[in-house]
Amino acid sequence: MRWAAVTAMAPVAWGTNYFVTRGFLPPDHALYGAAFRALPAGLVLLALSRTLPRGAWWWRSAVLGLLNVSVFFALIYIASQLLPTSVASTVMATSPLTMMLIAWPLVSERPRAAPLAGAAIGLAGVCLMLLAGTDTVNVGGVLASAAAMVMSSFGYILAKRWSSDVDVLASTTWQLVAGGLFLLPVAAAVEGRPPAVSMPTLLAFAYVALVATALAFVAWFAGLRHLPAGTVGLIGLLNPATGVLLGTALAGEALTVHQVCGLILVLAGVALGRPVRARKRVHSVQCRSCALSSETHRSMSSTGSRRTRKCRRTGACSVMR
Repeated sequence: MRWAAVTAMAPVAWGTNYFVTRGFLPPDHALYGAAFRALPAGLVLLALSRTLPRGAWWWRSAVLGLLNVSVFFALIYIASQLLPTSVASTVMATSPLTMMLIAWPLVSERPRAAPLAGAAIGLAGVCLMLLAGTDTVNVGGVLASAAAMVMSSFGYILAKRWSSDVDVLASTTWQLVAGGLFLLPVAAAVEGRPPAVSMPTLLAFAYVALVATALAFVAWFAGLRHLPAGTVGLIGLLNPATGVLLGTALAGEALTVHQVCGLILVLAGVALGRPVRARKRVHSVQCRSCALSSETHRSMSSTGSRRTRKCRRTGACSVMR
């Protein structure tokens, strides 16, 4: 539950990012917007971690920076400008199923029935919200958001596979810095001069960089380190829930009955696919020396192998039966 709560900080922050990007950031500078989001966040984390990549992590940081930061941020920026907050965020709700399917061959995490069912129900809710909700859905925005989802899902599973031997803060830092450095020259070549920044825009960029990027990505990759990819993906369904709530409460976006039903399905998918701790089976077996149950015997002494315990009552080593 602790790591699930930590992981949940990321999708909630990302859900607010759609609202901030659409409402306060310049709409015609997607590449600069992505760079101004990634590089400051990476530099702040670099000042905290004070660690540089070593060995294979130089090229791994470049690959993950492209997948999880450069291309992903640019596509999300475009989607946030073309779609309503609620719609843009719900497209990302398809990521649990995608992450489970990618995690199977890459990190040998076989999808379980409950998370798959939860992901399917969440996906049904997304389709209901997108296809039957409103006539203002922009096809280009949906495609940009879907491409960002697939790209990031693959990058997240690669990060899970590669990052077991390095600190979460350090690996997150390297990805953000690499992604930001990739974006800056491309933005200068494509979009020309950086956009003029007013004080509200500057504050919005600060929020997006520090909260929706630095804090959110550290929480997300920490969750990937300690939880199955399918579980992390299902927690990511809090992203559309946050986007819908902000879109209706602050942006004045109207929800239709179909969209409300879709949101209910999304939340039901999260509840169905939540991680459940496996119950420990207690077998009624006894020690041949003193007739204590195996659970009592095990709690009294940890000496011996799995099937052999040293009994404190008799002093003899007996096989549990």
